Order: sequence, then structure tokens, then C-alpha cells
Amino acid sequence: MPRDDEIRFYSTRELFGGFSNFSKHIVDLDGHAWRTSEHYFQAMKFEGHPDYMDILNAPDARTAANMGRDRCRPLRSDWDAVKDDIMRKVLRAKFTQHEDLNKLLLGTGDMTIIEDTKNDSYWGNGGDDTGKNMLGKLLVELRTQLRNEAAATK
Repeated sequence: MPRDDEIRFYSTRELFGGFSNFSKHIVDLDGHAWRTSEHYFQAMKFEGHPDYMDILNAPDARTAANMGRDRCRPLRSDWDAVKDDIMRKVLRAKFTQHEDLNKLLLGTGDMTIIEDTKNDSYWGNGGDDTGKNMLGKLLVELRTQLRNEAAATK
């Protein structure tokens, strides 16, 4: 059960669905227009390999995710070391390129943000709050940075 000091998201059809990497927000990054932040994140697992372009051109986020999770593809050797920074980069691009998302994120105040899914215990909470919830933590981190940047320009 959600507490009053937290936001739980997963489905793109919900109020905070824009927080999902599957949300249909084009992200201009690294010389390409990515259909979703999920496309970018998954493609970066294969930077410099033809699979990168295949994921860029995937028709939707689910297809991009499935392609990126396919272990028959050659995952870059430094993936575990760089994946959090890649997610930071794509989230910053997404939330600075879409004013509606920027306002939604800043409008969450100091609430904890949780990707509520049993499907992922690294990026999400594992469905039972035992997961790392890294996506939620990175969104909170980004919110703080955006808030500080806005204050510095006033």
C-alpha cells in the first residue's frame, strides 16, 4: 500500500506513467531521435555493434527491451560499470526536453519515487520493496539537480 510520502509508478497509462522508460517521449541524444528512453538505454548495451541500430529502429519500447535483454547479443564488457550513468544521461535528456515531464517531476516535492514492479529488482522495487529501485532513486537525484539548477538561475 502506497504511503503519503511516496509515488509508485509502472504503467505508462497512469498519472506518473511518464516516469517509465516505456513512455512515448522522443529523446534526442547522441545524434539520434530515440522513440523512448528504453530504446536508448537498451541500445547502449551494444554501442558500436549493429544491434545498436536495430534497437534504435525497434517499433516500440517492448521490442527494444526484448532485444536488449537477449543474451545472444554481444553485451558490452563494461555494462555493469556504466549502466547507471547511461540511465542518468537518458533521464536528464528526457526530462529536460519535455516540459510536461519536467513539471511533473518537480511537482513531486520531496516524495520518494518508486518503480513498483515485480519484474525488476534492480531498476524497480521487485514488487515487494526488496529491490534496489534504482530508477526511482535516479529520478529523485535528477529532481534535486533540476531544482538546484532552477534556483541557481533565479
